[in-house]
Amino acid sequence: MTIETLVAQYGLPAIFLGAGLEGETVAILAGVIAHSGTLGFWPTLVTVALGSFVADQIFFLCGRFFRQARFVRRVSQRPLFAKALAAFEKRPVLFTFGFRFIYGFRTVSPIAIGTTQLSTARFLLINALAAATWALVFVSAGYWFGNGIEAAFGQLRLHHRLLACLAGAVLFVAALAVWTRRRWMPKRL
Repeated sequence: MTIETLVAQYGLPAIFLGAGLEGETVAILAGVIAHSGTLGFWPTLVTVALGSFVADQIFFLCGRFFRQARFVRRVSQRPLFAKALAAFEKRPVLFTFGFRFIYGFRTVSPIAIGTTQLSTARFLLINALAAATWALVFVSAGYWFGNGIEAAFGQLRLHHRLLACLAGAVLFVAALAVWTRRRWMPKRL
């Protein structure tokens, strides 16, 4: 069975789960897959947005209703949890919209927001708008990156292109992680 067949058969459910659990790398890779023509751009975009939206709603609800659960207590002890709460207190709507764009805050932030007084309905609305915007940015980047791969590597088979794109996406996310960590983590003496 070829990669093309696997993606055609299981592509959207796998992308849904990946967008919810991992994030940027999957969203960019999904854009590359859409570029290849294996999946349509709009179904891929909607699937990535839904995966991100559902995962963040679940994390928010964990923070709201399961504060004493081991998972939530463990997450709340991370230094980023306190930073997320502090950023939320300064600009609640802006932070709620933008946390998914800050590498490292993706899982911690909706849990932290769930422990605040922000209403579930308001989080749902902001989360939906943010997930759609986030998916559009990252899937489109992958789609455009797919054009670059096609031009640079010509007629390589799909799995070679996907491996090259995955390597590029991993490098991009790693660079973003280093930059974000330096920006948000306290400096050690």
